[in-house]
Amino acid sequence: MIADHDVAHGSEGEEESENYFISMTDMMVGILFVFIIMLMVFALNLQRLTDQTRDQIAVADDLARQISELQERIDSEFAAINEADAARRQLLKTLKDSLQAAGLSVEIDETNGVLRLAENAIRFASNDSRLSAQAVGNVRKVAGVLAETLPRYALCNQDGSCQQSDAANRVETVFIEGHTDVTGLDERNWQLSTERAVNTYREIIETAPKLRDLRNGEAREVLSVSGYSSTRPVSEGSERTDFDRNRRIDLRFVMEADDRKRLMEISSLLDQMNARIRRLRGDAPVEGGSDLGLRTGNDG
Repeated sequence: MIADHDVAHGSEGEEESENYFISMTDMMVGILFVFIIMLMVFALNLQRLTDQTRDQIAVADDLARQISELQERIDSEFAAINEADAARRQLLKTLKDSLQAAGLSVEIDETNGVLRLAENAIRFASNDSRLSAQAVGNVRKVAGVLAETLPRYALCNQDGSCQQSDAANRVETVFIEGHTDVTGLDERNWQLSTERAVNTYREIIETAPKLRDLRNGEAREVLSVSGYSSTRPVSEGSERTDFDRNRRIDLRFVMEADDRKRLMEISSLLDQMNARIRRLRGDAPVEGGSDLGLRTGNDG
């Protein structure tokens, strides 16, 4: 009996031990299964992130290629602008030398492309837009020099014939600009400055009518007029001599390739885009604000 009892007791112990090991095995299998699932999820997430990164790099590479092509075009445009600036400087120098040879002293502003017919060339009385006899004679000298020089810088003639050369060397517009001093009513000064420009234009055309045949790339007349009242003085003083200087006519020459401001804005935008591409690739941090846009701003 004792032996039977011991045998029975031993069997129960072995069964409990087996149940224990079965429970541990099940638990380990369960933990391993959970671990495998977690590993699979991690692998899937990693693959998805890797695919996204690859897509981002591909997009960045494509953008970089497009930007490089656009930058080449911008560089070419800047080269054309620099060429136009050089041509305009040469034009102004030629006009100045020719007018001085004709006995007329003028000033030139190479940066802004202006030939200034100061008070010793065209003098206007206060509140008067009429050309004096002396001023008429000087305007005729200007017309003669323009008629001799401008055709070499005009792209086309009225008959539609155009010169086969780089447009950057060609004049798009010549503005005959009228100005006043600060005295008098502003409304009157606007009218007065425009009248001075128109009267000068008419005298130039009457003296050299073929100047109206000159056309720009859009088949429009090269000569034009504008009035600025007292908004663009060359002398800021309040003496009579300052007023005399500001009552004047300027000739402003604009070349066909004169889009520097627009190109500068595009170039700035490209710099911002390149910075964002570097951040997308992880090459370098991006400085500045978070918005990517073309900021134009207003002239001051």
